[in-house]
Amino acid sequence: MPLIMIIINIIHATHYGPYMIYQRLLVALLCAQAIALSAQTTTIDQRIVLGKLLFNDRQLSEPAGQSCASCHRADVGHSDRGETVSPGADNTLFGNRNAPSIHYIKFNPALSWNQQDETWIGGFFLDGRALSLEEQTRGPLFNPLEMGNSSTVQLRNKIAEASYLPLFKQLYGENILSDSDAVVDAIADAISAYERGPEFALFSSKYDAYLRNEVALSPQEAEGLTLFEAEDKGNCAACHPSALGETGELPLFTDYSYDNLGAARNKKLPFLAMTAAYNPAGSDYRDLGLALNPHIPKAEQQKGKFKVPTLRNLTLTAPYLHNGLFEELREVVEFYNTRDVDDKWLTAEVAENVNKDELGDLGLTAAEIDALVAFLETLTDGYSPLVASRP
Repeated sequence: MPLIMIIINIIHATHYGPYMIYQRLLVALLCAQAIALSAQTTTIDQRIVLGKLLFNDRQLSEPAGQSCASCHRADVGHSDRGETVSPGADNTLFGNRNAPSIHYIKFNPALSWNQQDETWIGGFFLDGRALSLEEQTRGPLFNPLEMGNSSTVQLRNKIAEASYLPLFKQLYGENILSDSDAVVDAIADAISAYERGPEFALFSSKYDAYLRNEVALSPQEAEGLTLFEAEDKGNCAACHPSALGETGELPLFTDYSYDNLGAARNKKLPFLAMTAAYNPAGSDYRDLGLALNPHIPKAEQQKGKFKVPTLRNLTLTAPYLHNGLFEELREVVEFYNTRDVDDKWLTAEVAENVNKDELGDLGLTAAEIDALVAFLETLTDGYSPLVASRP
């Protein structure tokens, strides 16, 4: 992109304020770089570049100001750390679930019924309602509680004004803007390519280094791993597999199944006070999870179940659970340990289908809980033996 076009884009952005000027300058420069390098890169590389630009573009919401990255921040495992639920582009409206990390999302399988374990597996979103990553990508773009676009035409018009339009056309055709539905398909394709890229699956935690025989776990971390895998203690690995795969694949720490953990309603959720148009139940709202998935038969048997998340990078992604109920990682482990024997955990949000076989009364001591937390902390990407050894 010629320098004069970058300057024009910046001038057009001045009414958005200094932050938007900076953002559009960054987007324009990245786009210019991508096009300059296009002769040396593959199409998939360029899709990842475009996907990252789209993922970070705050102009794609209505009103402008929210991007995918607003709720999936790169510095905190692509989650919305600190937010129980996230405000939308209209910041008087909120989503109804905690924004999960989307790290390692490329490994998420399609929705299916596992006959052997009698459980649903996979699908996208916490209730598996999207059947592909591309479908999941489209959802927030038109959700009134998130990015708030009302039509494909409205979104097409935003792309028509974007600094990266030349790259968009280069990848999806000069006439792409003539079909607003095709524009949305292209957006979903590029963002999904970015989310399937290396930035979202680093496998660079201390535990990964341990599995590669590059580093030893501390005695406390090793005890935590033993408890994590022990069927008669933590038994965490039953749903969060921790062992290498049959051909040496590093573990993903989720089996993508669904569970009702028996957690209480989070009374702090701001969406409870929203208008009846979005929450007619008011403070009586119960999130039925998998039972709300339109692809699921016999929904009554699935009430309160949510997809088992990966535990990778969970030190970065608080608060925890589908409703952001717990602020601290240790508190989650304590809940798993004493849910059924300590009244402080209150009544389950959804009483049906609570998992009472694998959690609730684990009998862990305080020291064992500390060891489990220490092990879970080894699952955070970005580990460096040199940094870890500094005094």
